[in-house]
Amino acid sequence: MSEKIKEKVSLVSLGCPKNLVDAEVMLGYLSQDQYEVTTDETQADIIVVNTCSFIKEAKQESIDTILDLADRKHDARCKLLIVTGCLPQRYQQELAKELPEVDIFIGTGDYPRIAEIIAEKKKTEEQLCYTGDPNFVYNDEVPRLQSSPHYTAYLKIAEGCSNNCSYCVIPSLRGAHRSRPLATLLAEAKALVEGGVKELNLIAQDITAYGRDLEGKPTLELLIKELAKMEKLKWIRLLYAYPDGVTDSLIQLIKEEPKVCKYLDLPIQHISDPVLINMKRRSGENDIRTLIAKLRREIPDIAIRTSLIVGFPGETTEDFKKLLQFVEETRFDRLGVFCYSKEEGTPAADMPDQVSERIKRERHKKLMRTQARVSFKHNRTLVDSEEDVLVEGYSEETELLLKGRSSRQAPDVDGLVYITAGNANVGDIVRLKITDSSDYDLIGEIVD
Repeated sequence: MSEKIKEKVSLVSLGCPKNLVDAEVMLGYLSQDQYEVTTDETQADIIVVNTCSFIKEAKQESIDTILDLADRKHDARCKLLIVTGCLPQRYQQELAKELPEVDIFIGTGDYPRIAEIIAEKKKTEEQLCYTGDPNFVYNDEVPRLQSSPHYTAYLKIAEGCSNNCSYCVIPSLRGAHRSRPLATLLAEAKALVEGGVKELNLIAQDITAYGRDLEGKPTLELLIKELAKMEKLKWIRLLYAYPDGVTDSLIQLIKEEPKVCKYLDLPIQHISDPVLINMKRRSGENDIRTLIAKLRREIPDIAIRTSLIVGFPGETTEDFKKLLQFVEETRFDRLGVFCYSKEEGTPAADMPDQVSERIKRERHKKLMRTQARVSFKHNRTLVDSEEDVLVEGYSEETELLLKGRSSRQAPDVDGLVYITAGNANVGDIVRLKITDSSDYDLIGEIVD
């Protein structure tokens, strides 16, 4: 008796690492339910697009990807096109009308039911839409098929957000902040580390809010201390830390625990108090300056990453000049800049004094030029120093060069280190002497 041929499923995940974890959970459920996962979309019977709709550019990327993959239903073997995540959660009715090519829409709270929903679709010709309350929080018993390289993984420690910044749609897409129980996180982390993961990147909309909603109120510091006990885990990285949640005890833990990367992702969004007040951010200029000074005083070698928004409603020329000067003098190690995106349903969308797209783009360009100079000067100071580097494989430009990341570089969003001398395997952590640098990348040789 011949074995039944499994249907092949391919998943494209767009947006942030938090979205990627959702995609890995969906792949886990599908592979458990007798589907074969493939990275080749042309060979897939089912294609899933996990979307982002945080800002205008993310929405457009999601729509373009859906339309591109919809063509596969005509010229390839694809039988089902499924759209999941934030976009259908936010625009279910509009999408169902505008995209008849899509067979199933699944929101942010129903994606664990993907295999069950596919089975239901096979019984009907109708387009299916599942976008209920976004209240799902996965645990360590949920299947998760890791798609990132074997040596690194994201650990989503909470879902949703309760900060309610005036420009942000996350609470409506993901619900209020919900921490995952400590035992669940440690069990998942243990499984990842036993599977070869050396670097855990802690993620949530706001990792500093971890535990406040749980019985006993476990803290982020407690979670980190428990993770650090795992012998084979080498790096713990902290991403998306709200400034007012960075406590003195957290700073001391980053300083003293060798496994915690001397790195902090600290999104501040702006420095001008009038803009920060309109954004409904809890930290003002003085709070931000004080925190950054304290971080650098306590941990001189810390790498601070931040994100900024230009063109927020009411942002004046003086507000922007202040931000530009702040970036120049603060010398962030890493910096992401976004043009304000007017998102319907948010308080900021109805604010007066909306800034033109032209001015937003000009301000974005000026900030990025300034940061490129800052980054280049900073990287030059690292020449002749030594860094621990996680080897990630060969350079895309040439197989004559290995590439990797130092503990001060997060995956996907920061620069790389190119290795010009010495041998190592993918996933090794090696000591490197920095010999040269560019605006965002470093060049070095492995130290024997």
